[in-house]
Amino acid sequence: MASSSSFLLLAALLALVSWQATAFDPIRVNGFVCKNPMEVNADDFFKAANLDKPRLPNKVGSNVTLINVMQIAGLNTLGISIARIDYAPLGQNPPHTHPRATEILTVLEGTLYVGFVTSNQPAPNKNKFFSKVLNKGDVFVFPVGLIHFQFNPNPHQPAVAIATLSSQNPGAITIANAVFGSDPPISDDVLAKAFQVEKNTIDYLQAQFWENNHY
Repeated sequence: MASSSSFLLLAALLALVSWQATAFDPIRVNGFVCKNPMEVNADDFFKAANLDKPRLPNKVGSNVTLINVMQIAGLNTLGISIARIDYAPLGQNPPHTHPRATEILTVLEGTLYVGFVTSNQPAPNKNKFFSKVLNKGDVFVFPVGLIHFQFNPNPHQPAVAIATLSSQNPGAITIANAVFGSDPPISDDVLAKAFQVEKNTIDYLQAQFWENNHY
């Protein structure tokens, strides 16, 4: 009986310590601090993002304005984010991946040629390429982690799209920037063999300015 009472007392003490730690210590979920529920207000779920305003595209002809947990704290653990993408005439959102999210893209204005490539397949199969030309109002899905892109084929008119992603922090890896613009650079011996080209071709590519179009 005494042993049972001691066990119950120990369990109660542990529960009390655990409750105090939960109540007063900041808890991180997905790397972000959860706010004390008593201090949450409407601004934690709001941002005057001006997503109705066009953005000036950059060198590759696009601008991605992402709204995720780093802009709206209330998105933490909710598994969703949104982005406006502006495309200049003949502009593109170059091949990239989102390691933590599936993306669904809706065209608001203009026309887009879009596509994604499947992951590596057992030999002798190859990576399969899926593509589609989208017009205003069309929707296309890019599965999580797969390389995908969007291109505006119109040489005279811009295009606009809205993307929603299934993560509060989807991440983005632009293939060319990662491979040829890393710091420090990947050995040109490695890349020349991987791409089966001369090293001077790799050196030329690594010398370019690989601009980030995600803001």
